[in-house]
Amino acid sequence: MSRIGKQPIAVPSGVTTSAAGGVFKVKGPKGELTVPYNQELTIKQDGDQLLVERPSDQQRHRALHGLTRTLVANAVKGVSDGFTINLELKGVGFRAKLAGKNLELTIGYSHPVIIEPPAGVTFTVPEPTKIDVSGIDKQLVGQVAANVRKVRKPDAYHGKGVRFAGEKIALKAGKAGATGGKGKK
Repeated sequence: MSRIGKQPIAVPSGVTTSAAGGVFKVKGPKGELTVPYNQELTIKQDGDQLLVERPSDQQRHRALHGLTRTLVANAVKGVSDGFTINLELKGVGFRAKLAGKNLELTIGYSHPVIIEPPAGVTFTVPEPTKIDVSGIDKQLVGQVAANVRKVRKPDAYHGKGVRFAGEKIALKAGKAGATGGKGKK
């Protein structure tokens, strides 16, 4: 049995679910999501829990079992709590601000970079050097955050750029001869 697939999914109050025809639908206080899944698997609601079951122990069914359970759990968590990814800006003069719903980044280019959020994703800027990407779809929030980071990845020598909050950047050493002339006469 799949260790992830066999775990039940807790359904919070205020969240309604339905699974039919290979489409799992979930509706909650933050919105509504649909998750396609393989029709060979079954999703059953048992009180306030969801169970994902597979028809056999074939390798394909075992792989789909854990995947489907995780996608369904992410959808349930998304419509009840939502997802947020935090980004940081490191660098002299690097800052972010909101222009309406769009994100405007000043990150060392000759022009500000404007990023328009797709439907279902919102940007917030609690500080000029911090960005929060929020939404109900975990995959979409992660993809938008990765696209923001891609605008100016942290460089390997100084660490300047856009990074995930808490991300450690392995910095490379500079030139070996830049130690102040030690060893030369």
